[in-house]
Amino acid sequence: MPAWHLEFASPAALLLLLVLPAWWWWRRRHERAGIVFSRTALLAVVAGGRRRWTRILAGLRNLLLLLAVVALARPRAGARAENVTSEGINIVIAIDLSSSMLSEDFQPDNRLEVAKRTVKQFIAERTSDRIGIVAFAAEALTQVPLTTDYAVVDAAVDNLQAGQLEDGTAIGTAIATAANRLREAPGRSRVMILLTDGVNNRGAIDPRTAARAAADFGIKIYTIGVGTEGMAPVPVGRGLFGLRYENRPVEIDEALLTDVARVTGGKYFRARDAAALTRIYQQIDRLERVPVQTKTYVQFTELYRWPLALAMASLLLELGLAAWKAPLP
Repeated sequence: MPAWHLEFASPAALLLLLVLPAWWWWRRRHERAGIVFSRTALLAVVAGGRRRWTRILAGLRNLLLLLAVVALARPRAGARAENVTSEGINIVIAIDLSSSMLSEDFQPDNRLEVAKRTVKQFIAERTSDRIGIVAFAAEALTQVPLTTDYAVVDAAVDNLQAGQLEDGTAIGTAIATAANRLREAPGRSRVMILLTDGVNNRGAIDPRTAARAAADFGIKIYTIGVGTEGMAPVPVGRGLFGLRYENRPVEIDEALLTDVARVTGGKYFRARDAAALTRIYQQIDRLERVPVQTKTYVQFTELYRWPLALAMASLLLELGLAAWKAPLP
């Protein structure tokens, strides 16, 4: 919530307040007698009252001058709000939607559901980073271009389902599609996170060639291999009661994913369970931290009208009392 504070736009004007005591002293020293009378007893009845009104008028004049100086200094109140800004990181997350992502070795969920959950947790930590989503299987499609509208990105991640694209794993095509989104992104930091559970078996683009092209655009690729060691229940078709599973060996081309990451200055990670995948995203988050700059914006409300209005009221009151109860000349 913005913090309110009071300040003066022309604080140098307040130096005039130092002149007021000197003016008051000079006025008192050079004050002329109000009347010359040989028999002061005649004034005994009115002297006390006149002296009191004289002091009231002098006080109003002093108040007038004080308020005029304050108005001249232009007091103003402002709501100070700090906007945290940074250059931000451009991040495209490429998620494998091949049928093998439905393997249930990340109990109680399958690989895809765990991947979606951890991606959403990662997005929740963003503040100024632009996020894009690319889904791939035998082909690759941009689900969300780079944006800071994290609600839109979250909704897109929720809607990711295996079967949306033709089955297969086109890693090279996914890298090229994501790199195309990143290559003209503003700022210097461009990151791709590629998550897959298989080997490259579709697409006309070689993954290593695509990675070298991405590196030329200054894109760093973090690759994540998802899957347990050994055997895992993999969907092989549909039966009477839904998907039919068979235990099959987990095949992840770790050599390829390592090369793709290395050539771009990134890193390869292996996620063997849901907790490991969460830790991997946290580690990527730490690796890609950028310095944050804070700018402060203040929206002011001018308040000089209040002391100015009070000064005018003091002047009018002084003139009215002087006309009504003026001291004897």
